[in-house]
Amino acid sequence: SCYDSEDNRQRKKKVFELASTKRVESQNIAGAWPLHMKFPSFALIGPRVVEELDSSLKNMEVELMARKYIDDGYLVIEDIFDPNTIENIKAEIPKFLDGTYPVKNPSVQENSSLLAVHFPHWVSDPILETVNHEKIRTVLQEIVGAHLPHWDGRVKCMQSMLFLKPSGFPGQAWHQDERFIATRDRSLVGVWIALDDATVENGCLRVIPGSHRMGKLWPTRTHGNSEEFDPTDESFGFDSDDEKIVELKAGSAVFFNGYLLHRSLRNSSNMSRRALVHHYMNAWSNLPWQIGAERLVDAATYDHRMIVPVVGEDPYPEKGIEANPNEVFLRPWGNEMEWGEWDD
Repeated sequence: SCYDSEDNRQRKKKVFELASTKRVESQNIAGAWPLHMKFPSFALIGPRVVEELDSSLKNMEVELMARKYIDDGYLVIEDIFDPNTIENIKAEIPKFLDGTYPVKNPSVQENSSLLAVHFPHWVSDPILETVNHEKIRTVLQEIVGAHLPHWDGRVKCMQSMLFLKPSGFPGQAWHQDERFIATRDRSLVGVWIALDDATVENGCLRVIPGSHRMGKLWPTRTHGNSEEFDPTDESFGFDSDDEKIVELKAGSAVFFNGYLLHRSLRNSSNMSRRALVHHYMNAWSNLPWQIGAERLVDAATYDHRMIVPVVGEDPYPEKGIEANPNEVFLRPWGNEMEWGEWDD
């Protein structure tokens, strides 16, 4: 058959995966596609019976992830992790403090003001498994390079963070993740997965929809509000009137573009607000990123290779994948991050 090709088989596979994620039937995904195009479309063949009509009407309800992501810069997906996965991740947290896992700055282990763990997937197998989680992959292969006309769906991961944010701990002022992890093709995607219900009271994410569209990195300054935010500089110069609060149930996730302006406020509840965050990008694009204080690299040619291929094969096998240092960095509240000589 002229329709039997590897490309079409891959398209069919993606349709079924997307249908599973959206909790609809595969034909609803196929029917929704032309309905979301920016050109007029009409049906050549219509439903033959009432049951087919009911199914066809669902096409109108399917919100294609890529279109919303391109327009708004973020996407909320419910029930990424089941309760068992959440508990497995929570069970890992004490291991970063009791000596089970190697730590770059062990003095922080004795400090009760631990805000976050950087790169937990380097040492924790349960967290590494979530980097390649099936439901996360299904979304990533639709949105990471949706702005690139010929992108083939390949994705890589370069970072993970585990935020603990106990009661009373600060949030982070307005910022854009591309300032910290620069990509060459604007493909950076953060995946912020709630391990506890994320609410207004405990400091959930807040975003400015559409603030990613022009690809502008806003200037930064010291915010001077240590009661509300950690010491990281804040982005400024924009209108934040359209801020949207993103509350999540535990196990749900927000996928957001690296240029999207976002922030969180202090945890004013009496409960922790734990979250796992992974960062991904187009596997074809070089990553001019160096972990550490210097971060001085050739932006045109440098390609950070301490990565995890997530969707598709690594397009640069000749470069190899750099081994990670098999240790994490603990980020306390109230101190500037001092990376030390991690890159030596």
